[in-house]
Amino acid sequence: MARWDPGTEERLTRAALELYTEHGYDNVTVTQIAERAGITRRSYFRYFPDKREVLFAGSERLPAVIREAVLDARPAASPMSAALEALAQVGATLVEHIGRTAERRAVIASSPELQERERTKLAAVTSAIHDALRQRGVGDDCAKLVAQIATIASQTAIDRWADSHGRKDFAACLHAVAASLRDVLTADDDTVRSE
Repeated sequence: MARWDPGTEERLTRAALELYTEHGYDNVTVTQIAERAGITRRSYFRYFPDKREVLFAGSERLPAVIREAVLDARPAASPMSAALEALAQVGATLVEHIGRTAERRAVIASSPELQERERTKLAAVTSAIHDALRQRGVGDDCAKLVAQIATIASQTAIDRWADSHGRKDFAACLHAVAASLRDVLTADDDTVRSE
């Protein structure tokens, strides 16, 4: 198969998810993924450096995209609004390109190695939001807190979107999470305890 075949990366991702689901992440080799996708093991490494990265393809570009979106948010937006607007915009584009989300989440949840890789990705996103907010003139403590909360809100929104099998709009999921967050932060102690 030609190495320039535009469908190869997608076939590799599909093959990896199928094999990880069938046999477990730790029990699958790069060779098995390549064979199922119809390419050689050597060709596999033209697309991904290891068997883990097939699940995280493109995630290295995410922090820079989110950082730019935060910087491009409305000048008058509060730090949290700027972060959430940026995440809604980027997330809406991202979910259009995420396939087989439920399978991917299950595979990641089954492996400490993959969970660590996911945490590394989220830390990079949090750092990008923090840096962009600092560039917008937000104080360090506030920028750090907003970045952490916004990242958690975004992950919760992705979970809601995935649980709906893509039938819900990502931005609507994020807005619902933000509303829940506001309710939690403004609730009195008795209300929080009773929930």
